[in-house]
Amino acid sequence: MGVYLSTPSTEKVSEDGENDNLRYGLSSMQGWRATMEDAHAAFSNLDGSTSFFGVYDGHGGKEVSKFCAKFLHKQVLEHEAYAAGDLGTSVRKAFLRMDQMMCGRTGQKELALLRGKEDKPSGSGENVPKNDEVNRQTDCWPSDEFNNQAELKLKIIISIVDIACLVTLHHDSIELTVMGIHSDYQGPSAGSTACVAIIQNNQLLVANAGDSRCVMSRKGQAHDLSKDHKPDIALEKRRILEAGGYVQYGRVNGSLNLARAIGDMEMKQNRSLPAEKQIVTADPDIVTLELSEDDEFLIIACDGIWDCMSSQQAVDFVKEQLKTEGCDNMTMILVQFKKPLDTKPSSKEQPESSVQ
Repeated sequence: MGVYLSTPSTEKVSEDGENDNLRYGLSSMQGWRATMEDAHAAFSNLDGSTSFFGVYDGHGGKEVSKFCAKFLHKQVLEHEAYAAGDLGTSVRKAFLRMDQMMCGRTGQKELALLRGKEDKPSGSGENVPKNDEVNRQTDCWPSDEFNNQAELKLKIIISIVDIACLVTLHHDSIELTVMGIHSDYQGPSAGSTACVAIIQNNQLLVANAGDSRCVMSRKGQAHDLSKDHKPDIALEKRRILEAGGYVQYGRVNGSLNLARAIGDMEMKQNRSLPAEKQIVTADPDIVTLELSEDDEFLIIACDGIWDCMSSQQAVDFVKEQLKTEGCDNMTMILVQFKKPLDTKPSSKEQPESSVQ
């Protein structure tokens, strides 16, 4: 998918950061692709006890990956499950919430801005604050956002302020038309993978939708913490077929080579099915584990890396120096653990405060 350059764009955007328990470095490169559609988010201190790292590999456009890089981590923090200590639920809801947000009027406007933003040389992650400059205030999304125009019309009909609502709708329609978005908008046709690693105290959670991948190096051995969601996998193919789609040449409906992604709303239009059962779904696989002293580092990267090497090869390369010339956009985040996160103080050495 996409047009290739005659020579690769090898300029890289790099970043690094750390906290008491880990340090990270990341780099992204456009490669042979005509445009840069990768994005990323890296926060060593998302809050007092949580680090967040995400790689988003866009397709069909850059806007969905950039939208995820800008908003997904904020949605994790906002969900009530996060405050209740249920990180898995808050992450799952945040993945699914991306599609809902992008189909609303505010989301449409945001996507139009991200799509129209002038590219930087490498284009990756320019809409994301560097590391710990993350906005503490949440973005305001109107409470009257709806997934489709039918629901919006129903809201207008039953409202006791019909005239006011109609005026508002007319105003929004004009504004969206100016931005190149029509009133029958069903959501973005572009899409993005999402592979996220969240470290909270000594717990690691990995959530993945698509074929970006997270790999752990444990005593020098690679351990995959995510699986690639390809259409010809039995579980994925069954959902695709049951939702009314088909798999041809290893692609969903002969087009998309992923079975799960955020965006791609034209493949999520079966109104009789929940989001988790659509032809393409943003519902992530989630893996959780407790970190130990054997765990050395994490690699989170888009398929442009994995197309060039296996998980073990990537681990071996990282131990020396990563050098690759793949054909796709490439983004990698390396998270190194400074010390065992599960080390407990002895009875003689009580902590003065909670682990940060």
